[in-house]
Amino acid sequence: MKPMLVFQTDFTYKEGAVCAMYGVVKSVDRELEIIDGTHEIAQYDTWSASYRLYQSMKFWPKGTIFVSVVDPGVGTPRKACVARTTDGYYVVTPDNGALTHLKAWVGIEEVREIDETVNRLKGKGTEGVAIFHGRDLFGYCAARLASGIIDFEGVGPKYSVDEIVCHEILEPSVEGNKVCGIFEVNDPNFGNLWTNIPLSMFKEAGFEYGDYLNVTVKHEGEVVYSDKVLFHQSFGYAKKGDVMIYNNELMKVSMAVSQGSLCKKHNLSFGSDWVVEFEK
Repeated sequence: MKPMLVFQTDFTYKEGAVCAMYGVVKSVDRELEIIDGTHEIAQYDTWSASYRLYQSMKFWPKGTIFVSVVDPGVGTPRKACVARTTDGYYVVTPDNGALTHLKAWVGIEEVREIDETVNRLKGKGTEGVAIFHGRDLFGYCAARLASGIIDFEGVGPKYSVDEIVCHEILEPSVEGNKVCGIFEVNDPNFGNLWTNIPLSMFKEAGFEYGDYLNVTVKHEGEVVYSDKVLFHQSFGYAKKGDVMIYNNELMKVSMAVSQGSLCKKHNLSFGSDWVVEFEK
């Protein structure tokens, strides 16, 4: 069976970019199956693009080809690549940080730079376009790979995995009964915030479901939130409108407002400058 193509972008559906990308894929091979990951990644947010790949990839059949196009450097000398993970998936993406979490937490076995002389769309009046590599390069090359027109070696020249552009990944810490980390990504629809702290670190600190923990959130060193918060398994254990701590789908400690938005209610966000501390 031909591998499926899973697309994620920051394009939204407000205009025709996604439609054009998919048209290119179907023009290469009408049998190819296209699935939407998300087209709602925040504009230019290559960190979140990287995290979303890690979040969902392992739940797809091995050999699935992911096309990730969050590309603020489109048209510049940044590399366009296809990476193969150690567990057998492919990612077609600009090499701009979008492979960060896969490289760190899964492993990249090999990466190849897309040869634009072979694997770039031609004959559609696009030769002079430098701003839509999602359509003219990434979507087209992914379709050729999925259809079997090219194999992985046919993508282009191999380069060192050590050269992959990566964001810095900060590590959480535990000291006695105090755990410290950051909010590393959000759940944009519900307004939850996910930390970089694994549940195992909470267990190491002696925290148990049903405990109330002292939570302090700092942004750029300034305290922006401080309260005693319930830690439990799921949202229903907290009263509607209350802040709570829970274990998310990736076994990471997270915070939410039960049937509300933590981000909106308390004006919180994510990134390396959003530090969160938990203490019993």
